[in-house]
Amino acid sequence: MSKLKWKRFPYSDDAYSYEGAALEKNWPRLHAGDREPFPEDERVQDAWRAYHRGDFETAARQGEVLGALGANVAAKAINIYASYLVEDREDKIALFQRAAALAESLQQSDNANAWYLHAQALGRYSQCISVAKALAQGLGGKIKHALETALRLEKRHADAHIALGAYHAEVVDKIGGMIASLTYGASKEAAVKHFEEALKLNPTSAIARMEYANALAMLFGAPKLKQATALYEEAAKCVPADAMERLDVEAAKAELAG
Repeated sequence: MSKLKWKRFPYSDDAYSYEGAALEKNWPRLHAGDREPFPEDERVQDAWRAYHRGDFETAARQGEVLGALGANVAAKAINIYASYLVEDREDKIALFQRAAALAESLQQSDNANAWYLHAQALGRYSQCISVAKALAQGLGGKIKHALETALRLEKRHADAHIALGAYHAEVVDKIGGMIASLTYGASKEAAVKHFEEALKLNPTSAIARMEYANALAMLFGAPKLKQATALYEEAAKCVPADAMERLDVEAAKAELAG
């Protein structure tokens, strides 16, 4: 990470500045997807402020310095930055590996997001190297276990439901329904169920709609393209509360324009 030249968040961050008491006041909305507890330590609060305004480099560095206290904010900042703002494949892979290591360091605790963020990093890493190759390396089972553990620890974790929905869809798409079911317990029905639950838990989520739309197109093709397009249109109209959500909304708009 020290050699990586971090890019600036490409949109004005004034609207996503949560100084002072504003962070705690808006915390339930900002973390409706991941259910992260509000941190008591002011240094961790500052790292989250950096994350929400789109200063992912500062969030990552401040979080890493704090060790276990800041591992979640550091891992999430790295995951989101690498997912949206890094183009080089090798840089992406290195960042996702770093985020995975940060999250994994907390997995001996009952920290639901440590499990979720580990799965998120491994999932994005898998997409970089190809899902088929990742399955061959045994990452599929690790991702599923991490997400199911996150949901066991926090049943209202909408983002874990999104990730599990995407997991089921990707596995079925890559190896077929029968083998996916027998080998990984993956199915089209489970994918849809997880996405629907995610939207119930976090109805403001743009990324839930986008991932759901991608899964519908992937699993069902033409019969579900109208529904998938409608989901993208809904995502593009979502009102972002922070930098991550702004990146989601802009990605939805770009997909529709393309």
